[in-house]
Amino acid sequence: MNIKTILVVMGEPNSTFSEILFKFFNSKNFKKMKKKIVLIGCKNLLLMQMNKLKYKLSLNEISNIKFSKNKKINIINIDYKFKKTFDTISNKSNEYIKNCFDAGFAIIKKNKSIGFINGPISKKHFLKKKFPGVTEYIAYKTNSKNEVMLIYNEKMSVSPITTHIPVKSINKYITKKKIINNIFKINNFFKIKFKKKPRFAVLGLNPHCETTDKISEEKTKILPAINYLKNKKLNIDGPHSADTFFSDKNIKKYDVVIGMYHDQVLIPSKTLFGFNAINLTIGLPFLRITPDHGPNYSMLGENRSDPSSMFYAIKFFNKFS
Repeated sequence: MNIKTILVVMGEPNSTFSEILFKFFNSKNFKKMKKKIVLIGCKNLLLMQMNKLKYKLSLNEISNIKFSKNKKINIINIDYKFKKTFDTISNKSNEYIKNCFDAGFAIIKKNKSIGFINGPISKKHFLKKKFPGVTEYIAYKTNSKNEVMLIYNEKMSVSPITTHIPVKSINKYITKKKIINNIFKINNFFKIKFKKKPRFAVLGLNPHCETTDKISEEKTKILPAINYLKNKKLNIDGPHSADTFFSDKNIKKYDVVIGMYHDQVLIPSKTLFGFNAINLTIGLPFLRITPDHGPNYSMLGENRSDPSSMFYAIKFFNKFS
């Protein structure tokens, strides 16, 4: 799909996302872009945050994406009543965030050649435990099922079978079917986007892939899924012990590492690649990317946040869409 416009839903207004955007818009990368960028958020708030952080950028307010222009910071304004330029994260921003997302979904529903980036949100305040994470929220709002989280880096990507669920519940959500479906989707994504057959490594759930219990997830769920996928001619092996897997040798050998839970693969990925990675959601009716950082409230308004993941997200859109 040839994506011509990238929608950027601002998300939590009291986060470092606006700062990261300003750093991108102030760079040579933005001036070289051929795709249009349209922000969805509060224009007045962005202008005040821009002034606070000492950036001098112009916003081109539009009412419809058909009026957007190349190399301009286009914005569709969403009203938001705020008192402080940067404030404490609370429920007060919930309606505004929802309105930003809804405006983005409405646009994408009518326009297929659009990419989607969203800023971070607070799971505690915005999601209110109704969804494990924003990935699941977006899937629900777009009537998508069986979405897959892929943390992409060109050297090695990782994907957890379970995402934002309590550790004590992980084994209940791991099934042979889910492992197979997730890996099939990632395999097809790589074939379409990158024109390659990815090399998969699958991690076990238990330490050293062993357990003293009568039930072993490696034997009952993980290995049967791997064998099924091997029979379908996928390039896959495992289960591997997670504690020794992330070595230089394996980073060079595999394209995608499938973990059984969130931190099992995100901790090593973030340690290895820092902010040079992006969160892709596979299984939506559009390409959605989230820069790999949260609201980062501790550095709010200090102009010290690392914008690398935003640069990486735009680079991905430019190169592969």
